[in-house]
Amino acid sequence: MQNVIAIDGPSASGKSTLAHRLAARLNIPCVNTGSMFRAVALAARRAGVDWGDSAAVTPLLSRIRIDYCRNARGEWDLALDGAFPGEALRSTEIAAGASRVAAYPAVREALKTMQRALAGTHWLVMEGRDIGSVIFPEARFKFFVTASPLERARRRLAQEGDKAGGSLEEVAARIAERDEADRTRAVAPLRPAPDAVIVDNT
Repeated sequence: MQNVIAIDGPSASGKSTLAHRLAARLNIPCVNTGSMFRAVALAARRAGVDWGDSAAVTPLLSRIRIDYCRNARGEWDLALDGAFPGEALRSTEIAAGASRVAAYPAVREALKTMQRALAGTHWLVMEGRDIGSVIFPEARFKFFVTASPLERARRRLAQEGDKAGGSLEEVAARIAERDEADRTRAVAPLRPAPDAVIVDNT
């Protein structure tokens, strides 16, 4: 068994809030794997690479450096090529790009290696979409957090306001579309691990 608390689920389901609060309560690191995929999407955008071109995205993996380390505030945060991108990772556009590059086996394999390297003798909370099913199938604790698309759209609008890009119904529709894309992709589809505890956070 691995000393990992795996928290999976779709976007805006509340898994990030849960993961960070749990890690703070237990005083252990919290790793957001979704930020890693966003970092790949951001690096591709900065390099002028089309997210839909897997042959162009894949070579980027050997040229960029993604680390998870403590920032100036002492919090665990993602660093891309030695700098903390912060809010640049959180835009709706980069989130959409992350979903596209996450479908490429080479991207998932490279990030899986990085993610597994973070686990050692110490406990950590890791959240994403396939932590309990693919990255750490032997995690000691597994949770799958979900909520309705409409409720998740409300949360997204409350967090991002105009940056969310549309009305409640439009944002909910995009969330549902992304869920479908994540559930039906050939590589590491979004689904609960068989032994995960399901948490409906609506």
